[in-house]
Order: sequence, then C-alpha cells, then structure tokens
Amino acid sequence: MRDRLRDLLHQTAAGFGQSAREGRMNLFIELFSPGEGARILDLGGTAALWRLVETPLEVTIVNLPGVKTGKPDNPIHKLHFLEGDATNLTQFEDGAFDIVFSNSVIEHVGPEDRQAAFAREARRLAPRYWVQTPSIWFPIEAHTRAPFWFFYPEGLRRAIIERWRRRIPEWARMVEETTVLKRAELQEFFPDATIYTERSFGFPKSYVAYRV
Repeated sequence: MRDRLRDLLHQTAAGFGQSAREGRMNLFIELFSPGEGARILDLGGTAALWRLVETPLEVTIVNLPGVKTGKPDNPIHKLHFLEGDATNLTQFEDGAFDIVFSNSVIEHVGPEDRQAAFAREARRLAPRYWVQTPSIWFPIEAHTRAPFWFFYPEGLRRAIIERWRRRIPEWARMVEETTVLKRAELQEFFPDATIYTERSFGFPKSYVAYRV
C-alpha cells in the first residue's frame, strides 16, 4: 500500500513538473522574447528543455562533470555543452551572453555562500536573467516528492533520510545537499530582480527572479 501511494505521488509530481516546465518556458518567451541567435547561458540545464522553444537560439549549457544533459543534437538550436561550476565561471567575461537562464538549480549548489556566488555569476554574465527555484509551500515537495516535507519535525525528516540512505543513497545525498530558498532570500540574492510567484491550485509552486 505504501509503495503504491509513493508511486502515485511520484507520478502526480512528475505530471505537475512537466506541465509546469511547459508553462514556465512559455512565460520565459513571453517576457524575454529572445531573437533568433540570441546567446543563452543555461546554468545546470538539459537539451530537452529547449525543445519547448521554437525560436532558433545559441544555447550554452553548463553542468558539473558527469551530469547527463541529453543528446547534443537539436533540430532548432545550436547547443554547446560545457563542464563547470556555476558559482565560478571566470572563463567568461562580464556580459558574455544575452540571457542567463536557470531552472531549479540554485537550491542544489550548496549553502548560502555558494548560492550567493551563483547569483553573482548569473547577474554578471548577462544583462538579462531568469532564475527559478521551487517553493517550500507547495504541498508536494519538488525533491523528495513527499507531501509537506518541510513541515515534518526535524527528527522525522532525519529518520526518513537515514532510511533512504540505506536503500537509495544517492537520493538521500541529494536531499541533504538541497537548500530550498524562501521568496525573501531569493530577492536578497537578486536585488535588481522582479520576483514572480508561480502558483498551482492556489499554492506557490516556485519563484522566478528575473530581469528583462
């Protein structure tokens, strides 16, 4: 019974995720209207996401070594794949790109100092940026797929993580290394940004810091 409930929650979250990504990319195009050949720096992204955009773009996708980013071929865009740390991209000059884009990554880069470094790089590398991160207030937590995860007592969360560590250690490590931001914290990292709240069923699902 518990396994069926877990699978149902995972399937529901996956469905929400795909729908949210499509809606999010539509909003990105509406707000930014990138022209043909615009230089996009995608911090921590994948090739598949850009298939939702019809305008031909030049997209540089940066990920840590070993991260799977999908097939490099794309019938629409010119894609470049680089290995690197999004908190320190000194190989690129200030304003090297037209737009910096990031979807659900800043919460995975580490503690506050590294999140601040990520934000500085995003703001440095392009005059326009879009940085999205999940909200703690959505009933199904984006990483654990558990309902109301952040409202469990700390001891219960630790016990669940320890159980995951025995069965799925990579999942447990990912959960431990995730630092989800509140809306006010995101605004502090991006003081010149507009903060958009994405809602689903009336709940805040994610926040986007953007500058157009």
